[in-house]
Amino acid sequence: MTTVDLHRMTGAYALHALSDDENAAFERHLPGCEPCAQETAELRATAARLGLAATTAPAVGLREQVLRRITTVRQLPPEVPAQAPPVRPGPRTRALSRWALAACLAAATALGGTTVWQYQRAEDARGQAGRAARVTDEVAAVLSAPDARTRGARLADGATGTVVVSRGLDRAVFAVSGMAHPPGGKVYQLWFDDDGTMRSAGLMDPGRSDQAVLLRGAVDGASGMGVTVEPAGGSERPTSAPLALMSFPG
Repeated sequence: MTTVDLHRMTGAYALHALSDDENAAFERHLPGCEPCAQETAELRATAARLGLAATTAPAVGLREQVLRRITTVRQLPPEVPAQAPPVRPGPRTRALSRWALAACLAAATALGGTTVWQYQRAEDARGQAGRAARVTDEVAAVLSAPDARTRGARLADGATGTVVVSRGLDRAVFAVSGMAHPPGGKVYQLWFDDDGTMRSAGLMDPGRSDQAVLLRGAVDGASGMGVTVEPAGGSERPTSAPLALMSFPG
């Protein structure tokens, strides 16, 4: 295998289409070849753009949401028979009516509480689905922006990361592949690098090795980004040495 052959493998490597031997050879070549590293990062970003443009994943738990919402649909009222002649209630009838009224009120209260709970759950599910859809749209907008610029880097344990920045949208996306799960009770936190001052840019999903994360907030002139390991829920300031520091592409 020649060096020329390795230069031609950036596309296949970005799409995980190399054999084990070819993959190992290309990864030995990659750290010493800046053009291949840049081209690989750009091809991975392009593949992510195409994937987001071509697929729409259903919201998590969509089936359960639909089934829950069925219970909140108002049914048609029963047909009301013709009114019977009024009957003057006796003492026993009045007593039974009071008991029946109390039972109806208790049932209505219980059912009303259940309906409110079900309605709230459905509203929460719709809100979560709406927020997820908005984030997906924003990620796709950054990746497909005409002025999108990418920069890639190798992270710990063989993971690779690519940051995509759109100055026009003032937003950035961090795409990572092969990221190890954080230790128990920890999470990966993203940061904007404002000339040495770190500004929180949100958390990564600790259960996913491959993901594209929309950095929270505007780029706002930041010179780069970083990734640290923080306690679950995140920190106001970094509490550990950065796993990665990446300057934003010009």
